[in-house]
Amino acid sequence: MTRPAASSPLWIFGYGSLIWRADFAFVEKRPAYIRNYSRRFWQGSFDHRGMPGAPGRVVTLIEDLEACCAGMAYRVDPALSSTVLAHLDHREQGGYDQLQIPIHFSPTETVTGITYYANSTNSSFLGTAPVDSIAQQIVDSTGPSGPNSEYILELDSALQSINLALAQDTDNHVAAIAIAVRRLLGT
Repeated sequence: MTRPAASSPLWIFGYGSLIWRADFAFVEKRPAYIRNYSRRFWQGSFDHRGMPGAPGRVVTLIEDLEACCAGMAYRVDPALSSTVLAHLDHREQGGYDQLQIPIHFSPTETVTGITYYANSTNSSFLGTAPVDSIAQQIVDSTGPSGPNSEYILELDSALQSINLALAQDTDNHVAAIAIAVRRLLGT
């Protein structure tokens, strides 16, 4: 696990539920983006948005040259870095690892930070599926953190706001699934 120097600010990049549910102490949050990754609903959630035997789907990052993934960056007080990382390591334990990555606020302002991603070799990785199949699985799934449909709809709403601020995200995967989920829910 990457641990920043005690005096260095820690930046955390959230591209999924961390955008709209940051449950850790931070001193600043800013819309941001990362390059060469796409956000995909390819990770199974057996512990938050689904159950063993009936996983929900949550997002992970997939390497995708030329892609741009919008999210939210959080600056953590250096004195709290170890505590925040321990909390996030526990929260993201369902197949996620830390990844050190450049976080962009604009084409000329970049910091190095950490994000969590689930690679395709972890035991909870579900992989690709048609949009309608992913949407149905999301509608059918609920876990200790609530309905999987809440996750997608909150994420879609948050991304709309961030994309207005950044105009950088090149991915419509979340929006397509959110449309299909709303159709299935009748909303």
